[in-house]
Amino acid sequence: MEIPWEVARAAKMDIQELKKELAVHLFEEEKFSFGKARELAGMTFWEFQQMLGSRRIPVHYDVRDYEEDLETLRRLGRLGR
Repeated sequence: MEIPWEVARAAKMDIQELKKELAVHLFEEEKFSFGKARELAGMTFWEFQQMLGSRRIPVHYDVRDYEEDLETLRRLGRLGR
């Protein structure tokens, strides 16, 4: 995903900050799973978890999220088939 630097400059953020904000928003609106939002934000599991906690955003994690995370782990070669 490419974000034009003009958009980031207008928001007074760098590209990475803008991606984090977008990830948090999409997660909070339940449009992204935890795993997808964390991936967009470019953060580790714990970093993203901590950021959500600091903003008092509850973590919603359902079967779909679990299955998506399993698939991501398989794709990355971190889980056997």
